[in-house]
Amino acid sequence: MSLAIHPIDLAIVCLYLGGVTLFGLWLGRGQTTNYDYLLGGRNLPWWAVLLSIVATETSAVTVLSVPGVAYARNGDMRFLQLALGYMLGRVVIVFLFLPHYFKGELFTAYDVLHRRFGGATRQTASLLFLVTRNLADGLRLFLAAIVLQNMSGLNLNICVAVLGVITIIYTFAGGIKSVVWTDCLQFAMYNIAAILAGIVLLRLLPGGVDQLFAFGREHEKFQVFDFSLDFSDKYTFAAGLIGGLFLTLATHGADHMMVQRYLSARSSRDASRALVTSGIVVCVQFAMFLLLGIGLACFYHLHPPQTELANDEAFARFLVDHMPVGILGLTLAAVFSASMSGSLNSLAGAAVNDLYAPWLGEKSASHLLWASRVFTVIFGVVQIGVGMAGPYFAKSVIDSVLAIASFSTGVVLGVFFLGILTRRVSQRAALGGLWVGLTVMCYVAFGARLPFVAPENPADLHGVWRFHIFATSLAWPWYAFVGSMTVFLTGFTLSFIWPHRTEGPASVNIEINTR
Repeated sequence: MSLAIHPIDLAIVCLYLGGVTLFGLWLGRGQTTNYDYLLGGRNLPWWAVLLSIVATETSAVTVLSVPGVAYARNGDMRFLQLALGYMLGRVVIVFLFLPHYFKGELFTAYDVLHRRFGGATRQTASLLFLVTRNLADGLRLFLAAIVLQNMSGLNLNICVAVLGVITIIYTFAGGIKSVVWTDCLQFAMYNIAAILAGIVLLRLLPGGVDQLFAFGREHEKFQVFDFSLDFSDKYTFAAGLIGGLFLTLATHGADHMMVQRYLSARSSRDASRALVTSGIVVCVQFAMFLLLGIGLACFYHLHPPQTELANDEAFARFLVDHMPVGILGLTLAAVFSASMSGSLNSLAGAAVNDLYAPWLGEKSASHLLWASRVFTVIFGVVQIGVGMAGPYFAKSVIDSVLAIASFSTGVVLGVFFLGILTRRVSQRAALGGLWVGLTVMCYVAFGARLPFVAPENPADLHGVWRFHIFATSLAWPWYAFVGSMTVFLTGFTLSFIWPHRTEGPASVNIEINTR
């Protein structure tokens, strides 16, 4: 095995990863209940929640895959249209969802569904969250492992396992406090790394900034808006504004990983402040990473690589080959830190509070705390497994991750709409709508494009095979819109057959001893 980077850079990466692990262990001291472990005692400052929101949705996928969107042969900056929907969606969440999350003492987003419909609806939504979040974050882990493989020469599976185990350790020990404060560190690290990479990239272009912009204009890479009505195109204005709006309502309004951050804030006002501001920050980040992608396209146009680079690999290859000693170590540490999923604590919280505790009945606070830690390890292992299967997924990981998120959370969003916007829908009608929505989305998503590559060579990130039987061509930004509307309209229609009764399961409320 030969190292592809200087020992100094390797030492910096190891020190950072070791430091993150010790930081998590230190933050975990004195935690005795799930109230501390899952919610941080509801005492986190708004700016820390803000940075955690941004870092959570950024991850290694944004750092490595978004530049690949602009780097691609026909790539440009139309991805930025999604940010418009993201910002609009956050404003809607503040008025539509947050008042429900801060009404009483909730531990997961799906407690709202339990109050409105009953346990079966909460448990179904929570199961969907568990399955799809593990898939999406396992892919994030895989993408960062590619970088570790390039720099170390280790087997890809070993790289996935190393990053996954580190994530398990600091989340197991520190809980949500460790996750949020580590997210803040990650936010600073990957943004500094991106700025440094941009400076190095411009210095390697003979014409500097002028050459980058000349190349971008010549190859039409600065296009931001596309007002066509092609529903198979994922980068149109309508897909960005409407699809991005519903995707944000789903991922930030009805997904527990984000909702957990809000519940850890000191008040609803702090959570609102953090959420709305995060939309602006994410928009700026998207623009920065897309510009990096254009710079990479310009650089590799002047200096073609020996072998063709997949879109997701371009930035990682540039970092390893061209960043100076020392700065490369900081940059790689930032990429790895962005890969270390903040979802394990959220997954553990959903599993314990929505499934495990109601099944067992009332348990002691110490028992539930240890159950949460055990589930943290279990889901960490699951994500490592998904990461090891990563080579079978599409060459654009950002599309795969966002498609998974849109597919599942859109369906759950429809159930939230039924619970928040109507009073006549019963649990039976809501579950009926949910299952119809899942069926429709299986057809829309998997009939359109199953995100796997041909298995002849698992290490090859090129070449996508698809199911063409009953194929559809709807782009993934529309998934959340179609899923949520299908569930809502179906559930509302079924409510005329199964109307809500006040004495039904919606009036049942299970109290879990978590404090």
